[in-house]
Amino acid sequence: MAEIRLNAFDMNCVSHQASGLWRHPRDRSAQYRSLRYWTDLARTLERGLFDSLFLADVLGVYDVYGHSPDAALRNGAQIPVNDPAMLISAMAGVTEHLGFGLTATLSYEHPFPFARRMSTLDHLTEGRIGWNIVTGYLNSAAKSTGKQVQTKHDQRYAIADDYMDVVYKLWEESWEQDAVLRDKQQGIFTDPSKVHRIQHDGPFFSLDAIHLAEPSPQRTPVLFQAGASARGQQFAATHAECVFVAGPSQDTVAKTVRSLRAAAQQAGRTKKTPLVFSLLTIVTAPTEEEAFAKYRDYQSYISEEGALTLLSGWTGIDFSAYKPTDPVRHIRSDAIHSAIDSLTVMNPDKIWTVGELARHAAIGGMGITFVSSPTQIVDQMEQWIDQTGVDGFNLAYAVAPETFEDIVALIVPELQRRGRYKRAYQPGTLRHKLFGAGDRLPANHAGRQTHATPPLASAQ
Repeated sequence: MAEIRLNAFDMNCVSHQASGLWRHPRDRSAQYRSLRYWTDLARTLERGLFDSLFLADVLGVYDVYGHSPDAALRNGAQIPVNDPAMLISAMAGVTEHLGFGLTATLSYEHPFPFARRMSTLDHLTEGRIGWNIVTGYLNSAAKSTGKQVQTKHDQRYAIADDYMDVVYKLWEESWEQDAVLRDKQQGIFTDPSKVHRIQHDGPFFSLDAIHLAEPSPQRTPVLFQAGASARGQQFAATHAECVFVAGPSQDTVAKTVRSLRAAAQQAGRTKKTPLVFSLLTIVTAPTEEEAFAKYRDYQSYISEEGALTLLSGWTGIDFSAYKPTDPVRHIRSDAIHSAIDSLTVMNPDKIWTVGELARHAAIGGMGITFVSSPTQIVDQMEQWIDQTGVDGFNLAYAVAPETFEDIVALIVPELQRRGRYKRAYQPGTLRHKLFGAGDRLPANHAGRQTHATPPLASAQ
């Protein structure tokens, strides 16, 4: 049986996806400004042998709801939000194996300084850094950086393709592996003949530069991506090593997995590439009765307005224009299909209201939530994986860090008992831990292919 992989899903803010639960007496997410909060979480996740901590991020505020940021500010809905990159060095310093997936939006930063930042983090983590490639989805982020409106969806991916070409050249081609000599006798730190100037003149980016960082353990960070659209899947097939999906049902996720893997194979990649992680929130306790009591307790703290604020940002629909009793089917659109399919699959005859949608999304966001005892939870996890073909789960929290502590204490041992989860980390970088094939991008990956660019000139 294949090993089930686990990522933790968090954000450098108070209310990531669990709307209103920052008010719960056991929730510590309001301590997000403290390094101690994050180093404690990193230690917990490493104790549970998690593959990585995936840090979400947005560059903007959720202002679709009521055409204002007020609801987001009232509810702490992903604002205030701090820079996730600043957390990683501290967490890496108290762990040895845990990987870190950093969300960074390529739409608002030139690839040259970004490439150095990721190389630096790969050095400081000793090869445990990954990059969640996002193009952005909030108009408020575009306006915050001087644009009148967000670039069109497919155009953002065209820009992303050019961006990737630039960073691949910087990471993979600028420095030869043995360029750094550290030769004290001859007084030569780096052999200039083995450092190459990158020249790129693409449709969106141009540069003539030497990468500023020497080769890091992985060179290119492990590449994560979460685009669900046809264009997003095309991008993932070319670039992503790991893909996150927010699957509302087994059938929907299975279809996405088949589509992703078929596209990746057409791009010349291996059958099991990319690894796919399905969004999941777990509420568990030693018994089923205790688990549901805990879930009811959590529900008593939810904010429907906070949940609708996030849903409005994700779907582009202003839910403030509807009453809680309004049927969702009356406002159903392409943007909201995935958000409500989980409800209709569970009970296709029920007419769901806006209020019920909010209460459903307030714990678990656009993913699924399992509530039960450890054995029943793991039964559901195994069935989900076996039916969909995903490789593991991106685990969100309801109450932080309690949700993750419960998973480590109750779910991980049950997974191990069934032989579905590792009992120790493999040595090496994050990429090697995930794929067992070394530190570098595989030779058949786009980042390792010969680029149709002018020959590299010597840095001298």
